[in-house]
Amino acid sequence: MPDSEAQDEIVVRDPISAPDADGRPRRVTRRFPLFTRDTAPPEGGGRAAPRDAPAPARQWPVLAVLAVVGLGLLLTALDQFRLGTLLIGVALLVGAVLRWLLPDVGMLAVRSRFTDIATYGVLGAAIVLLAMMVQPHPWLEIPFLKDTLHFTVSSS
Repeated sequence: MPDSEAQDEIVVRDPISAPDADGRPRRVTRRFPLFTRDTAPPEGGGRAAPRDAPAPARQWPVLAVLAVVGLGLLLTALDQFRLGTLLIGVALLVGAVLRWLLPDVGMLAVRSRFTDIATYGVLGAAIVLLAMMVQPHPWLEIPFLKDTLHFTVSSS
């Protein structure tokens, strides 16, 4: 009896080990491996439509954002600078909202959800604000900016 119990017992090599699928003990650690063999997809990076849908339908969020950016670039090239750049900023803000609301956004997911939302949101808001403040005849005037510019650049 003691011999059969000893044979059935799993030998633990070190304090951090667990049996694999075959029952052999293997090392399980929380440390990162020395060499990375794979990259985890970002959270929400799955297809935005079923697998049997055509490729454009599976990536509709990123294609929608790119279409609006393309329209903004076209308007900018056609001498509608303010409207074109405003459209580009709005496209980035729409990308942030899509990343926030949808569970799977395809290639619109690049990093973690928080990082994507923060990046798209900050860049989109900055572009929209700059497009509204562009000269001549700005749509948005921030009073303290004139004072800041006056103190930093002097004519004397």
